Amino acid sequence: MRLLFLAGLRPHTGNAVTAQRVRDHLEAAGHVCILKDALDFESSSEITNLITAENVEAALALHLYRGGRLLQGHQIPFGVIFGGTDLNEDVNQGEKHTVMGKVLEEARFAVAFTESMKDVAQRQWPHAKSKIYVQSQGITTAPNPAFNWNTFLQCSGINQSADNLRVFLLICGLRQVKDPLYLVDAFSEWHQEEPSVYLVIVGPEVDPVFTREVKAKVRRAAGVRLMGEMSREDLHAVMKNCFAVVNSSVSEGMSAAILEAMDLEVPVLARNIPGNAAVVRHEATGLLFSDPQGQERGFVPKALPCPAVSSSGSTFLTPALAALSRPAGTCAVSHLLPRRVDPAVARVVRSEHISRPLTTC
Repeated sequence: MRLLFLAGLRPHTGNAVTAQRVRDHLEAAGHVCILKDALDFESSSEITNLITAENVEAALALHLYRGGRLLQGHQIPFGVIFGGTDLNEDVNQGEKHTVMGKVLEEARFAVAFTESMKDVAQRQWPHAKSKIYVQSQGITTAPNPAFNWNTFLQCSGINQSADNLRVFLLICGLRQVKDPLYLVDAFSEWHQEEPSVYLVIVGPEVDPVFTREVKAKVRRAAGVRLMGEMSREDLHAVMKNCFAVVNSSVSEGMSAAILEAMDLEVPVLARNIPGNAAVVRHEATGLLFSDPQGQERGFVPKALPCPAVSSSGSTFLTPALAALSRPAGTCAVSHLLPRRVDPAVARVVRSEHISRPLTTC
């Protein structure tokens, strides 16, 4: 089966990683998956030419607006996967909202990673309720066994004994939607009171202008360090050694870093936004915070007495792991495809390559 898959493929973004993973599953199932960057196309006519040239039989889009709008009117069955910003941001823009509604009218199915994403989509486009399904993302982790934590600390400019440190890890590409500066002032003040506390931001320089702002801010902030992009295996090793993983994003679909932290048995503290709240159950599988230093809902008040980051870490880790390990079999996006895209992709079989789905099918 020849499938066209449109997605935003800007490097180091969640959608790009998800798209590549889904493509790998489809190809492992024996299909030809033609993955293209939706941003490379300006009109539907360009997609028509591509469909003809590649003899495409069905299509899939990741992101209802960026990819989905390009698949309309081509007389081939297609489905869509909600990306995150389509439901969290684009939905509030009138023209985009209308376009996305029309895409859903034509799409054979739509996949949301969480129940909260499904609820948002159903409220916005009630006519599409019957074709929106929840299918969780799955993750695997593979920490580099040769990784040296002490060397990492030295490279980041932390010259203290690892035994006495509390390193909070923020993993994100340097772009505004990830809001890496959200906690910098709070951590800087906390570090001056507790010198063993550090915030380490790890990720690629995605937005050059914003990256300069981040670097300038971090240079002035005590207790905050900025590290560049790392290999997946080394990053997982850093996560395994850190005190806790932090997420401060303004918008998330489903954070891979949060899922990976849970899989690695590392506590999670996440900003209380819909995408994070769908993954982290407050005081059950992690902690949610609403501002950096508020008396009750702030990050620092949550982190100071945090039972999740006790020496054993068992308070939150057991339910977090249970959430990742529910007996749902291989519950991946590619498992849903054969049931939704008519005979055109009826032979797409479920993947055996995604482990520990977050929710049951």
